[in-house]
Amino acid sequence: MAAVPGAEVVHLNVGGKRFSTSRQTLTWIPDSFFSSLLSGRISTLKDETGAIFIDRDPSVFAPILNFLRTKELEAGGVSAALLLHEAQFYGITPLVRRLQLREELERSSCGCVLFTGYLPPPALPARRRSRHSLAGPHPAPRLPVPVRRSHTLPPSLGPAADERPPPGGSGSDAGAVRLVCGHHNWIAVAYAHFLVCYRLVETSGWLQVFSSPRLDWAIERAALNAKVLAGGGPGEREQMVAAAGGGEIILWALRADGNGSEIGVFDLGVPAEALFFVGNQLIATSPGGTIGVWNAVTKHWQIQDVVPITSYDAAGTFLLLGCSNGSIYYVDVQKFPLRMKDNDLLVTELYRDPGDDAVTALSVYLTPKTSESGNWIEIAYGTSSGVVRVIVQHPETLGSGPQLFQTFTVHRSPVTRIMLSEKHLVSVCADNNHVRSWTVTRFRGMISTQPGSTPLASFKVLALDDAAGAGTDIGPFGERDEQQVFIQRVVPDACQVFIRLSSTGKKIGEVRAVDAASITAFTVHECEGSSRIGSRPRRLLATGHANGSLQLWDLTTAMDRAAKPPDAEGLSEEELLRQLDQCDLALPGPPRAHGPRPIPTATPSPSPPPTPPSTAGSSSPPPQPHAWGGAEGAPRGGGGGAKAKTPRPPPPPRRAPPTSSSTPPAPPRALPPPGLCPPPAAPSVPPKGRLNETAF
Repeated sequence: MAAVPGAEVVHLNVGGKRFSTSRQTLTWIPDSFFSSLLSGRISTLKDETGAIFIDRDPSVFAPILNFLRTKELEAGGVSAALLLHEAQFYGITPLVRRLQLREELERSSCGCVLFTGYLPPPALPARRRSRHSLAGPHPAPRLPVPVRRSHTLPPSLGPAADERPPPGGSGSDAGAVRLVCGHHNWIAVAYAHFLVCYRLVETSGWLQVFSSPRLDWAIERAALNAKVLAGGGPGEREQMVAAAGGGEIILWALRADGNGSEIGVFDLGVPAEALFFVGNQLIATSPGGTIGVWNAVTKHWQIQDVVPITSYDAAGTFLLLGCSNGSIYYVDVQKFPLRMKDNDLLVTELYRDPGDDAVTALSVYLTPKTSESGNWIEIAYGTSSGVVRVIVQHPETLGSGPQLFQTFTVHRSPVTRIMLSEKHLVSVCADNNHVRSWTVTRFRGMISTQPGSTPLASFKVLALDDAAGAGTDIGPFGERDEQQVFIQRVVPDACQVFIRLSSTGKKIGEVRAVDAASITAFTVHECEGSSRIGSRPRRLLATGHANGSLQLWDLTTAMDRAAKPPDAEGLSEEELLRQLDQCDLALPGPPRAHGPRPIPTATPSPSPPPTPPSTAGSSSPPPQPHAWGGAEGAPRGGGGGAKAKTPRPPPPPRRAPPTSSSTPPAPPRALPPPGLCPPPAAPSVPPKGRLNETAF
């Protein structure tokens, strides 16, 4: 008997696991690894049993061999990325194309349903002309905090051929977005040596309205104030943006027509750790305890040294400072002009921790005004020992100071973030961003029960940043009267971030860069609604990327979708791939025979009861009418035939199908006497159905 071509059995040893298959199975794809291996173009290594040894992962090789046998893909729990890598190694071109198609289905240059805008990298501005500081000499430039960035650099942001990179930044990350901050309908994006501002126009979208000159030092902090008070003073009718590097701070005034002017250059004397606005007052703080304030009305820059600052928060016109000595100080920024003569800020101690632990996280919540005395002030803070405390200030007991409300000892590491909102209390410690959350019960807007009695969740927001900067803070983000979110970027050079609820840790969405560029900075802010009827504020996630672009994502839609049950979707990825597989495997089948379709009657008559068998010599019983109008046992086909058919016994009685009407079924017909022909049965005509919407 002749051997079948290609029927030779081949034994393989892949990573210590034996596989057996035929030569034809391994070599039906030309120019693959196996065709080269079995043809001798690649040297082989055999084990003690004579099987060809391949030093690869056997768990990944199993679905690849199954694809070579059946031309169908069953991953079996193997990741698509690993399977694609091995398919490329073995040269299985059809499998590589199929896996690449799966990746293309997951990724789109138009983004997912949350994607709402793409702002390309801006042009590199001209250098800033050197000016002297308004408050002392320039500090010596210092190197910025090292941050891992991708080496992707757009051509528009690269330095000119005859220029060297400015000190404080390398050419590899000069085009990456370092910081993103938003306020109202404005967004400020900071690069290594300049920043740009965008404004949302209702009919035109996001427009670039300002670009700063190129600075000689690297930008480490940025702040934006876009609130304009109608009829306000000189400092209350301007949008402002500020940038800080080292101890030097530059403040610009913005205008909607795209022009901006430099207000001044200020010197803090020490590196600025935080830069932000409280109302129209620009505030800079340092870990050593130095505070710098620029007043928008008096145009005065003021510096004062206090206790080393470890945390801060702002509520209304109040600035609260958590310090290393365990005290919480507050400053009313509206009273700054009252103390200008002695150059002393009005810094007052509000509360002191019972354990004298450093206040490492601080959150203030102002309840709605409930009396003529003022608001009910609630403060949550975390300490260096991991303790979380809640204190409250009654409007009627303003002179006695806040009272301790609740203490939590659930963390074993220093608390790094804390947020007290209308419905939840959330704390984060330094143990890989371990989060604890509680439900807050309120009565008439004021906290009424101890939140420690209703713990909600415990989870981690893992982020493997080597040197996390201000642009990659995980949050929580959002208004205090709404649900807040964490933004999780797991690895530094990832192009994907996850959106998680701060109260439960539930993932409500994920965003992936539409151009696959690494995400280097992100923030969340509320955009005001338009003037159109039915419009509401939108919560946006802004992601800055290593190529200098800014991408915008709609978190309001993500939260709305998470709160609703999933709707019926179209074909899943697996279903679509299964349909695509039929292009290679499906063969044209035989045509289907389409016969006449019987027309059923509305109420078919029941079958007659069976008759006793006839005796010898007696005539056969006449044919009975069929339920469809014919005669049982009557010859089928053309006209009458000469050859008579032997009658067969009648079938057993059949149960009549149920009828939709309440009319009882008709009684069975009486059989005619022997020898008489029954009258012809009238054909049964089905009743006409009523035409309705479901008739099609």
